[in-house]
Amino acid sequence: MSTVTTISRGGLRASIDSMGAQLTSLNLDGREYLWQADPAYWGKHAPVLFPIVGNLRDNAAESAAGPCRMERHGLARIAEHELVGVSEDGSAVTYEFCSSEATRAAYPYDFKLNMTYALTGPASLTQTFSVTNTGSVGLPFSVGGHPAFNIPAPGGAEAGETFEDYEFRFARAWTAACPKIVAGGLADPTDTFPTVEDSDVLPLSRSLFDYDTMIWDHVPGNAVSLVGTRSGHGVRVDFPGFDFLGVWSAPGAPFVALEPWTGHATYTNEDDVLEHKENITLLAPGATDERSFTITLL
Repeated sequence: MSTVTTISRGGLRASIDSMGAQLTSLNLDGREYLWQADPAYWGKHAPVLFPIVGNLRDNAAESAAGPCRMERHGLARIAEHELVGVSEDGSAVTYEFCSSEATRAAYPYDFKLNMTYALTGPASLTQTFSVTNTGSVGLPFSVGGHPAFNIPAPGGAEAGETFEDYEFRFARAWTAACPKIVAGGLADPTDTFPTVEDSDVLPLSRSLFDYDTMIWDHVPGNAVSLVGTRSGHGVRVDFPGFDFLGVWSAPGAPFVALEPWTGHATYTNEDDVLEHKENITLLAPGATDERSFTITLL
């Protein structure tokens, strides 16, 4: 049975569900920034993505250890995680998810995934993925976050903001085109659409999600803010060590997900061998890979 643990630091509070080790609330001074899983649009908050990000072709792949069969975003989001520690000051919590007979039937590798959520500033939460290869062969995997944020952000509705009053802000001007998401949830790198054009700002619009998800590659400074132009409120996500950022919203939904990823859905021009996927991490036996991103509420 899943349990929810709440951590706090000053006026900042976060709640995490042991089912999926999923962040379910992130509020500052009682004002909720995280999407609250309205099933009319999308019944999740911030799933943990492991050991894949996005879709495999027909939900299947081959690997050096044998066949894999996983649906979109992998196994961690649908598994119960063990609560293994809460910091003395109550500002951080760590969960653990380990390989088992059930996971090996879908993904024939041995692993340990620790998820830590820590309130690292008066308005900041850092989410850390720590993957350890507990097996005897190389471990191929990707990790990713999937936090979705309320739009308008707290304070935005009072300023009269709508979805279109928000904008993405980058560390410098850049240009980006995204692969279209096609049948089966695959990404087509040969058929792209422009998003950012030599600018450090991109206005938010529904049309950005005409092809489901924007996949940005090497965002300048590995950081992005999504901010209301009237209120100045929103969120900033800093994601060093994550080469990709997925950006998604459901049709008509009052949220935007900002998703730091180390990998992405299978490309249409890739084969179906897990180790061959672009940007797959191959971790040596006994080694640990650690990645963190930080959400700052504005």
